[in-house]
Amino acid sequence: MKPYRRSNVPLASELRQNMTKYERLLWYRYLRSCPVRFQRQKPIGRYIVDFYCAKARLVIELDGSGHYEEEQELYDKKRTAYLQRMGLKEIRYTNLQIARQFKEVCEDIYQHIAYVVEEHN
Repeated sequence: MKPYRRSNVPLASELRQNMTKYERLLWYRYLRSCPVRFQRQKPIGRYIVDFYCAKARLVIELDGSGHYEEEQELYDKKRTAYLQRMGLKEIRYTNLQIARQFKEVCEDIYQHIAYVVEEHN
């Protein structure tokens, strides 16, 4: 994996301290106690991803309403392409999915990490 930008470290720390309510919900109710380790607000290259599991090479992004604006959509596409070139898989969920379909989101995440969990046990 390419090294991260040192300038992103303070921003990542700030983002961890000021997570959205949807990020907090997913982190504290599922990812924090997941059988494989996830990191939150992880710098990867020039980007900071919401959640990252190194063993599964998995990035999880939560999209609020701002992600549907044209400029943000273009930025997200560039970031997704970069992450794919790094050999990472990115999955995205909307804040609405976190709020209304939390169990299904967690089950979907588990499907993406199940093979790693099996190796881990």
